[in-house]
Amino acid sequence: MSHDASAPTAPLQQIPLHGLHVELGARMVPFAGYAMPVQYPAGLMAEHLHTRSAAGLFDVSHMGQLRLVGPNAAAAFETLMPVDVVGLAPGKQRYGLLLNDDGGIIDDLMFFNRDHASGGDIFVIVNGACKAADIAHIQQRIGMHCDVIPMPEMALLALQGPQAVTALQRLAPGVEKLIFMSGGRFTVAGCDCFLTRSGYTGEDGFEISVAASQAEALARALLAQPEVRPVGLGARNSLRLEAGLCLYGSDIDATTTPVEASLNWAIQKVRRTGGARAGGFPGAEKVLAQLDDPAILQRKRVGLTALERIPVRDHTPLHDTDGTPVGEVTSGLLGPTVNQPVALAYVTPALAALGSAVTAMVRGKPVPMQVSATPFVPARYYRG
Repeated sequence: MSHDASAPTAPLQQIPLHGLHVELGARMVPFAGYAMPVQYPAGLMAEHLHTRSAAGLFDVSHMGQLRLVGPNAAAAFETLMPVDVVGLAPGKQRYGLLLNDDGGIIDDLMFFNRDHASGGDIFVIVNGACKAADIAHIQQRIGMHCDVIPMPEMALLALQGPQAVTALQRLAPGVEKLIFMSGGRFTVAGCDCFLTRSGYTGEDGFEISVAASQAEALARALLAQPEVRPVGLGARNSLRLEAGLCLYGSDIDATTTPVEASLNWAIQKVRRTGGARAGGFPGAEKVLAQLDDPAILQRKRVGLTALERIPVRDHTPLHDTDGTPVGEVTSGLLGPTVNQPVALAYVTPALAALGSAVTAMVRGKPVPMQVSATPFVPARYYRG
């Protein structure tokens, strides 16, 4: 899922593991109102490649955690998003999109059905820079139908990479039985945790919710495993971009609809035209019209690869081969794993087909690019 890099205006807050990050030599930067580790002494490239080959530990405690509790929680939450909440089985997780009344994306999030049998308990993780507004929005829209319970006392760690399961199962036997987008409660190194087999890197891995008071003990236990090294926000960004995953505030925002953002896969058939619970979410008329007739779109999100070894950064303008403006890069860098410049961008629909040629204008120099399939690095989620 995405992580907004909006600059804070209030004094920076410290995440629970601030002291540990400083001890480990992290370079701390402002991020979503917090002082966050951007990289450790090994550097972004080494952290990125270690996560792809072994296991990286990320502190993402700036993210917002909350619960929606009550017999009507699932039905109420479904009125805010174009996704199937009611049909999500207990023990399973799904990607969701909070929309405004014009169909724009307020935030993207993950939600987990902890237990419908007990009257409804949906665990939600939202982006750090959006969490206050998200919680207020959810409370205002559905607070009369279920209890909206923020969880500021919780920290969040992500263990990502092909050896993440090897490291974690030493401390929590049984986690290896989980499959992608499932989860449950586990005791990890003596800490009470709620974890899911998911993440934001395209690799196998886990996101672990733990009380802030236990976060340092958990982090130290994980870092004591030979496969695990600390990884900062810099590599987290390069990993998610290679995985073709959106960053909220860059690739998606309140002005983009799910269809423009090429997130059609996140809208299940039951919520689409003709589905049993079609519509009924903010901006439904516009979003369903775009799904039913893509010809009405003015722009579409695509993946791009550069044909020259010149990194193409965020906000770089794009032209067609005749020099006509056709869009803009929203995320871009030199992919450490693919070893070539990759980007996400919005272009006119006529240029959204795979293989289409565009030109990025980098400091006045034209850089040829082509529309490419995402992810740029194949996903390695564990599906059993």
